[in-house]
Amino acid sequence: MRDSTCRVSVVIPAMNEARNLRHVLPLIPSWVDEVILVDGSSTDGTSEVARELWPAIVIVAQDGPGKGSALRSGFSAATGEIIVMLDADGSTDPREIPAFVDALLDGADYVKGSRFMPGGGTEDMQFYRKLGNAAFVGAVRLLFGGAFTDLCYGYSAFWTRVLPHLQLDATGFEIETQMSLRALWTGLSITEVPSFEAARIHGSSNLRTIPDGWRVLKQICGERFQSRIQRGSAAAAGMDAVGIPVGIPVMADPLASSVAQSGRPSLGIDNSLATHLRDGLAASSRRSLTGGDYPRDDRNLVRVPVEIGNVSMADARPTELRTTLIDEG
Repeated sequence: MRDSTCRVSVVIPAMNEARNLRHVLPLIPSWVDEVILVDGSSTDGTSEVARELWPAIVIVAQDGPGKGSALRSGFSAATGEIIVMLDADGSTDPREIPAFVDALLDGADYVKGSRFMPGGGTEDMQFYRKLGNAAFVGAVRLLFGGAFTDLCYGYSAFWTRVLPHLQLDATGFEIETQMSLRALWTGLSITEVPSFEAARIHGSSNLRTIPDGWRVLKQICGERFQSRIQRGSAAAAGMDAVGIPVGIPVMADPLASSVAQSGRPSLGIDNSLATHLRDGLAASSRRSLTGGDYPRDDRNLVRVPVEIGNVSMADARPTELRTTLIDEG
């Protein structure tokens, strides 16, 4: 049985996201040890709403402008062994956190969400942005190698110990690209997991397609031709090199007809599926065992515990879920 005592910190950059936080914080799994909100000088009561929804939340003042500055401020304050990045606008689903943590516990150093692998998707990306992202992915494969399926997406998780190897210094949205490229360049073990990006719930995005796209392109070129970081430095320092892609079901359709009288939906895991899990999944990718796409965000949804056997997915750590699934049958 894998040790499940490592602490998990969730870092959320936010500026004037009070209304959106009501759709985000209640969906964070209860086993998360620390939630850090980086407040970018909000004027709408963002910090007050955050404390109301998650009383133990840590509020950190953003040091410098831009999303990159906000994330770096949050990373510096995190005390967990694992850090998960989450957006405050409702576009990234907190119910996917177990998939990211599971991949880290299976051996990955750095886990990035992908909207363009089976099980992922987006409802917040115009056609021209998809083309731009695809062009960036192609450029990264040509210049850096690897097999990313997505690049400009900020849902990621990693072991805190990798931060010194990444040497992050980006200030804007390009930090998401910088993190992925430096993880690849330094030789960290990287796993992609499918993720569904919902549309922002309230307000408008601070993303500017052309200016921020230009910053991403400059970041790619700079990391390849002007990087001060030695290629393979993390691997040479003894970081883990191989992750074991064994997946677990991380969510179920909240509208499924399998809701029992107890009000707790069941995934209906039987012995044959437990045996399939024990024998292993396809090693080429991580995917949801519920089949198809992840459920889209329901704006009125409240967190409903989902049970596998006697374990609630809303409250159990990924390792406990995995043990339960393997022990069945």
